[in-house]
Amino acid sequence: MENKEILLVADTVSNEKGVDREIIFEAIEAALASATRKKHQQDIEVRVDIDRETGDYDTFRRWEVVEPAENGGLEEPLHQITLEAAQIDQPEIELGDFVEEQIESVEFGRIAAQTAKQVIVQKVREAERRKVIDAYQDREGSLVMGQVKRVERGNVYVDLGDNAEGFIPREEMIPRESVRPSDRVRGYLYKIASEVRGPQLFISRTAPEFLIELFKLEVPEVGQDLIEIVSAARDPGMRAKIAVKSNDPRMDPVGACVGMRGSRVQSVSNELAGERVDIILWDENAAQFAVNAMSPAEVTSIVIDEESNSMDIAVPEDKLSQAIGRGGQNIKLASQLTGWTLNVMDEAAAEEKSEGESRQLVENFMSQLDVDEEVAIILVQEGLTTIDEVAYIPESELIEIEEFDEEIVQELRGRARDALLTMAIAKEETAEAGEPQDDLLNMEFMTSELAHKLSRVGICTMEDLAEQSTDELEEIDGIDAEFAGKLIMKAREPWFAEAEAEQVSAAATESN
Repeated sequence: MENKEILLVADTVSNEKGVDREIIFEAIEAALASATRKKHQQDIEVRVDIDRETGDYDTFRRWEVVEPAENGGLEEPLHQITLEAAQIDQPEIELGDFVEEQIESVEFGRIAAQTAKQVIVQKVREAERRKVIDAYQDREGSLVMGQVKRVERGNVYVDLGDNAEGFIPREEMIPRESVRPSDRVRGYLYKIASEVRGPQLFISRTAPEFLIELFKLEVPEVGQDLIEIVSAARDPGMRAKIAVKSNDPRMDPVGACVGMRGSRVQSVSNELAGERVDIILWDENAAQFAVNAMSPAEVTSIVIDEESNSMDIAVPEDKLSQAIGRGGQNIKLASQLTGWTLNVMDEAAAEEKSEGESRQLVENFMSQLDVDEEVAIILVQEGLTTIDEVAYIPESELIEIEEFDEEIVQELRGRARDALLTMAIAKEETAEAGEPQDDLLNMEFMTSELAHKLSRVGICTMEDLAEQSTDELEEIDGIDAEFAGKLIMKAREPWFAEAEAEQVSAAATESN
């Protein structure tokens, strides 16, 4: 069937919407197929083929070639044909192919056009969305700028041009920042979604990356790789910290980012609704970097715990509030900037904690190695913290300790290895005995430490505990006769409740 109107529709919509003609033709074919199904009043498979040059189109009914079902029939007779039946007319046909039969085409008139309209609109929308995704695919993780179209419940929709619309969720807007339609705003494109509905280009004004990208814009040396921005942390709208390093020893990275009379950092601050930005010099030494990040607070000492990825930072007592910052802001930003958990305290508290930890280490060595306090103190003063270190660090390092000779070192290493072996055996026995169950852990008077002690001797549940005697529990370290009796009675409470319920039930039966 010939229809010049189809060509006119395809050309007009393609030009108006900037969508490829092929997409419009596919939409019209889908609409004509839908109109054909309605005409036959059956859910049949239809294919329409439009000649892209003349507008001629033909309509075909289709059946998929499948294996017959177990009962010899077809699951969907309107859509399927068996391989055996299909090969009667087409011997070369295979499973998965289609058998087609030309049928009468519907006219591309008013009804077909109306049916096509919705399909075309949907296809055009999908094409426009794909076009937006293609245009911005390489821009994810960069700055974008647009004009505010509307604000709905704190969410901001931004016109980025070329039919692209950005979406700034309320939580990605700087707190207390006011924007109105027609305002121009920048943001960080952090996500591109390809869903059929909903926003596609997600923008943030609170992400630390937004701060980094703004400095890249304001500081040409960053784009030239003379200065590197290592990390950033923000309390949006209030304060931020950014760590920078120089790849050129002749250049001051902090000064370059600040700019003449603070012009560069001020431009960034203005874009962030007045957010105050501290520029921190990065250092490969983690402790020095943490000291820099605590600026403007003065740090007097720092203790690193690599195992827990934390640092204890001591500051003068009169500077403690400054180091912490309002609402913990300074210490929180410094922690985010460095990637370490920073614990700030005054000098007295830091000294007290250090002494407590040292005393604990001394007691551990005295207990685990069976040595006197003097030997344990020497080990701690030399920086040793665990019996693993005593057992396995090079023997030469221990012999270098002034108070130790070769005989003492060998004795200490032997005791350390024996202690480690004993601990490993105890751990294995604990694993075999099983873990304490929730009812035991949650029982009144119970602690996690005590529950694990009990589990080592096979007491893992309240039921296990209820079956024990006072004498048996007294054999466990830290449990006296009075506490043992209290634990057992508490564990037996479910027994008493059950017995009481049985008595009540029996009494009720007798009264009836």
